[in-house]
Amino acid sequence: MGRLTTHVLDTSLGRPAAGLRIQCVRLDGPNPGVTVADAVTNQDGRCDRPLLEGRALIAGVYELRFDAGGYFDRHRIAQDAPQPRFLDQIPVRFGIADADAHYHVPLLLSPYGYSTYRGS
Repeated sequence: MGRLTTHVLDTSLGRPAAGLRIQCVRLDGPNPGVTVADAVTNQDGRCDRPLLEGRALIAGVYELRFDAGGYFDRHRIAQDAPQPRFLDQIPVRFGIADADAHYHVPLLLSPYGYSTYRGS
């Protein structure tokens, strides 16, 4: 059974990014641009369950939208930084070729940079 998961680490603080909102948007198919999942990270920087799994995970093009600005505001990170902030919404666009596979899309985050990759 395929599934899509994520994990967010705040590299500026050296800990998981708890309370960060993530939207998953399907960019192709019959209804492009529709949000197919909406979640908030837990204390471990993970979602309590997969964003998509089983029959809900369909091959295609997706985008995870990480609300970094909201997270920074709630945790008072980089409050003295110039406005508008350097990073606010972080979109990560990727393709799912095999709907039976596990796709893990982690995000390493700081106020001035981020990194992502296909994890396991």
